[in-house]
Amino acid sequence: MDVNRRHLVGLAATSAGALAMSPQASAAQPVSAFGRDATQYGLRPGSADDQTRILQRAIDDAARAQVPLALPPGVYRVSQLRLPNGAQLVGVRGATRLAFIGGASLLTSEGADHLGLSNLVLDGGSIPLPARRGLVHCLSGRDIRIADCEIIASGGNGIWLENVSGDISGNTITKTAVKAITSFDAQGLAVTRNTIADTNDNGIEILRTSIGDDGTLVADNRIEDIKAGPGGSGQYGNAINAFRAGNVIVRGNRISNCDYSAVRGNSASNIQISGNSITDVREVALYSEFAFEGAVIANNTVDGAALGVSVCNFNEGGRLAVVQGNIIRNLLAKRPAGTKPDDDGGIGIYVEADSSVSGNVIENAPSFGIVAGWGKYLRDVAITGNVIRNAFVGVGISVTSGAGTALVNSNMISETPRGAVVGLDHARPVTPDLTAEDAPRFAQVSVGMNTVRKLP
Repeated sequence: MDVNRRHLVGLAATSAGALAMSPQASAAQPVSAFGRDATQYGLRPGSADDQTRILQRAIDDAARAQVPLALPPGVYRVSQLRLPNGAQLVGVRGATRLAFIGGASLLTSEGADHLGLSNLVLDGGSIPLPARRGLVHCLSGRDIRIADCEIIASGGNGIWLENVSGDISGNTITKTAVKAITSFDAQGLAVTRNTIADTNDNGIEILRTSIGDDGTLVADNRIEDIKAGPGGSGQYGNAINAFRAGNVIVRGNRISNCDYSAVRGNSASNIQISGNSITDVREVALYSEFAFEGAVIANNTVDGAALGVSVCNFNEGGRLAVVQGNIIRNLLAKRPAGTKPDDDGGIGIYVEADSSVSGNVIENAPSFGIVAGWGKYLRDVAITGNVIRNAFVGVGISVTSGAGTALVNSNMISETPRGAVVGLDHARPVTPDLTAEDAPRFAQVSVGMNTVRKLP
């Protein structure tokens, strides 16, 4: 809701001389649907003074009256404002700016429900925040809504949520020293239609203190320029990271230019990653790893990554996946510095256990189009109906001692100089092309009805 100066003047005029009244007197005056005008409390747009005390009184008074507090255009220098139950702050989009002047956070709530922030510019001024703090910091609240705000130059996290339900939508979050949005132990959260750019850690994190149901929806966001500033081997530099959070849905996001992954699910069971458009990421684009059961990775496009899709860590219990209908192309031969030296790049799709890989199109893979298994860590993988073009090896299947079963059937495999389907000892090809008539046979690998077009 945009509130312009004309509306705010109308608020002030609800009774004659309202601007001249004391805050105590003005609190008793009738208000319009737009709420109270914060300038009635003595707040002065553009003042060089610290206006925290005045604005806090206005926030508390409007919340008690259960009406919004309208802030006119201008800059307000403030710090550590507390949001009580029912607080609603409304500004003029792009024109109402709260400038942070220091402290643990700009806006904080704890145990407060039905909060609303809209059409505000929240400027952190790159002032460092304590660890695990956000410029907006909300703990244990229901129905928290942050919409159509601009959050810039936070010296810590942009928005930090713990044990919260609500909606974070339509915001622009840029130049963040740590993460743009972090949620711990969500109680029913949607993170949608936000624009996130230039973070030094991760973009959106959906986390739980222990493995369990979460159900956060992360949809239709635009996320770009995500750096792995602290280093590491994949903890940082990810656009979207779900950790221990079950039943998270990640769909329809536009993601580009990440040091590591576009979407990284770690011990996140029943994750759904669908319909995302991804370009220029330097490690695995779409990841489901470690102790998870259940992943659907479908209908995404990946153009530029070291590895398109990885569903791995059967040794940690990672299993049960559908990888379907993705377009994956232009893969990089190497992963970033910091990853393990034996972690290959140039692979379209990698899976290990209890998985179906079907209907994907993979093109320009320097190593493998699809890989199933790592040593003995292979069980019940079906690879069917895929199109693989211009890969060193089309499909690689683990054939080492202890490896389980795999089906490779009805795929279209073209321009794979080392072979259309090849047996592997870990990352090393150890057999001739298994689609050839005189190729060796392995009891646990079924290869048939593939269409293979060799190089001229």
